[in-house]
Amino acid sequence: MVLDDDIKSGREALADILAGMRAGVAFTGAGISTECGIPDFRSPGGLWTRNRPIDFETFLSSQPMRDEAWRRRFAMEEAFGGARPGRGHRSLARMVGDGRLAAVVTQNIDGLHQASGVPEERLVELHGNSTYATCLACGLRHELSWVRTRFDALGGRAPDCPACDGPVKTATISFGQAMPAEAMLRARQFTQGCDVFLAIGSSLVVYPAAGFPLEAKRNGATLVIINREPTKFDTLADLAIHADIGDILDEIQ
Repeated sequence: MVLDDDIKSGREALADILAGMRAGVAFTGAGISTECGIPDFRSPGGLWTRNRPIDFETFLSSQPMRDEAWRRRFAMEEAFGGARPGRGHRSLARMVGDGRLAAVVTQNIDGLHQASGVPEERLVELHGNSTYATCLACGLRHELSWVRTRFDALGGRAPDCPACDGPVKTATISFGQAMPAEAMLRARQFTQGCDVFLAIGSSLVVYPAAGFPLEAKRNGATLVIINREPTKFDTLADLAIHADIGDILDEIQ
C-alpha cells in the first residue's frame, strides 16, 4: 500500500495497474468534483454542516419543507450551476472511451460524468441526479427551468405535477428513500465483473454503496483507493493514494 508520503511511487504503481486494466470500474464520490467548485458534504464547511438534510418522509408530508428543499436547490444552482468536468472526470471519460473502464459508478448527483463524455450505458448513478426533477407520483420528468418558473410564480412554493398533482422532487435519492433497484443491480454486475476497482474521492462510509469496493476485492479485483483523506478500507486496498485526485489522474494515460 502506498500512502501520501510516497506520491511518486503511488503514481507509478497506478500507471502500471491501469496499463493492464481491461474491465475496470471507477467508483466516484464527492472528492472528484471539489476541484470543479462543488463542495463535498461531510468535510468542515461542507453542505451538511450548513443545512440539515431533509429526509424523504418529511419532504412528502410537509409543504414548507418541500419549499425549503427547492429553495436550497436553486441556491446551489446559483452557486455551482456553472461547474464543468474536472481533470478527474475527463481522465475517467478517456478510459471509458478506450475500453479500459467498463463503467463509472458514482455517488454524485452533479451530472459531471455525463458532461465529461461518459455515455449513459456506461454510467450508474446510485444517488440519482440533481440536474432535473421527477414527479414522485406518476414519474413524469420536469426540467429545472420549469420548476424554477413555477416556484417563483407561486412566491417560493414548490409546484405540484401538472399531470397528476403529485409532489415534484429533484431526481435524487434522499435520506429514507429506497435506493434505486435497477442502479444497484447494474452497479453490482459491473463490480462483480471487473478486474480493477478504482474508488475515487469517496469517504466509503455510506452504505450500501460503500460495500462495492469490498465486493470487488472479494471477487479478485485489484482495489485502488484515491482520496485526499484516509478511509477505513485503505489497509485492504492493493494501492491507496492520499493526494489531489486531479493531480493524480491527469498524468495517467
